[in-house]
Amino acid sequence: MVEMITQVNNAINGVVWGPFGLALLFCTGFWMSARTGFFQFRKMGYWLRHTIGAIFTNKDITAHTSKEDMAISQFQSMCTALAGTIGTGNIVGVATAIVSGGPGAIFWMWVMALLGMMTSFSENVLGVYYRRKNEKGEWSGGAMYYLTDGLGAKKGCKQLGKVLAVLFACFCILASFGIGNMSQINSIAGNMNAAFGVPTLVTGLCLMVVTALIVIGGLKRVAAVTEKLVPLMALFYIAGALIIVVLHAGNIPAAFAAIFKGAFNLNAAGGGALGYGISQTITWGFKRGAFSNEAGLGSAVMVNSASNVKEPVHQGMWGVFEVFADTIVVCTLTALVILTTGVVDLQSGAVLAGVQDNALVGQAFTAAFGSFGPKFIAVSILLFAYSTTLGWSHYGTKAVEYLFGTTGSRIYKVVFVCMTVVGATMKLGLAWDLSDTFNGLMMIPNLIGVLVLSGTVVDITRNYFDRRVKGRDIEPMWSAFLEYQKQEEAEAAAEEAELEKAANE
Repeated sequence: MVEMITQVNNAINGVVWGPFGLALLFCTGFWMSARTGFFQFRKMGYWLRHTIGAIFTNKDITAHTSKEDMAISQFQSMCTALAGTIGTGNIVGVATAIVSGGPGAIFWMWVMALLGMMTSFSENVLGVYYRRKNEKGEWSGGAMYYLTDGLGAKKGCKQLGKVLAVLFACFCILASFGIGNMSQINSIAGNMNAAFGVPTLVTGLCLMVVTALIVIGGLKRVAAVTEKLVPLMALFYIAGALIIVVLHAGNIPAAFAAIFKGAFNLNAAGGGALGYGISQTITWGFKRGAFSNEAGLGSAVMVNSASNVKEPVHQGMWGVFEVFADTIVVCTLTALVILTTGVVDLQSGAVLAGVQDNALVGQAFTAAFGSFGPKFIAVSILLFAYSTTLGWSHYGTKAVEYLFGTTGSRIYKVVFVCMTVVGATMKLGLAWDLSDTFNGLMMIPNLIGVLVLSGTVVDITRNYFDRRVKGRDIEPMWSAFLEYQKQEEAEAAAEEAELEKAANE
């Protein structure tokens, strides 16, 4: 039975993460980049200024919403989305890409990220535009909604949109238990046991209690934790990685040379044993890049849609920044740590340190920090992987809510909490492979929705810049639904009147 499941899973995985799936991911990123005039490059200063830059200049970005307002702040939505994406993929995933595809895989990881920025932008624009409010007054958005109400509104596509939305939600729920929960908790428990001798059951029980306190409290409590945890874990890991890279600064040119040379090198990667060529280098770069930043999977849209933002394009720009921070910053630092410390061969990516790829980064940190290295990585994985669990708890909750309503989401949260102990104590080889496949299966309906609705993304983006940059007096495109559009316009008018009153006093 297990063997049959493994064979079926491998066949499906070979499609969703094979040439077809990766080509769809690449083409969607390229198409959305082209249709928006390569916004991620042309408007780089603009989106940086209105995302990470605005944190320091605009208090509304970080200000918490009122108790009655069920939305979360833009900063909280970004932190929760990054919590879901910055995980073991940024550490183990990068190492796997280098070992399996050679150093050149990092170049293709960058390519996928640079194009994926606009896939993420498009997802988040659509997520905010097609979001709805549930009976609690919370925003509910994601691929399920723009597939149902966006794709489904196209002539002859009503049933198709509904079917794809249900499939997306089902795959998301299954992935949330695997790649979003058990796999992450298993990585934490294994590393805590190896570095500090903590029994896996103890780790599982402790995390179960903490998860229950956070997740069952709802999105506002999850967001309150992630807005503190994500900056802390990012700074902690980036500081450690930068120290290593600076200590080996003399090897940086050789590392970048290996990345660019390997990206187009037809010689075998992985030490030559398997005869991998450039196709394998590209495949591993694309696959691990998508696994790391999740652009195209439609997952982070579910938390970004809960933001108190009115402009879909504002949230789209946060999506661009999330991919940039995850892959261009964090994954690049991990790659440099591996490539500058001498634990792999710079020509092929073959491991020289005599360890498995999942321990490769730990070996690199050990080379620089001695016995403190494994402990540093154990703590990093604890922060990275656990934040991923928190992010995915919300994704699964929203998918269940779409299918079964808010009552079903309460049951889901209880099951999700209980699965943390299971994840900490069991062997997860097949579970990891299955969740990787479910993750990829989320991508197919989501990208179909993004491609079909690409014209809507372009219209919303053009409307935004016409109003906000060119100063044209036209009606904003904030929601696909007249009810919400009018609500948002009334709120905006009230806020403007309040500001004018304050300025005149």
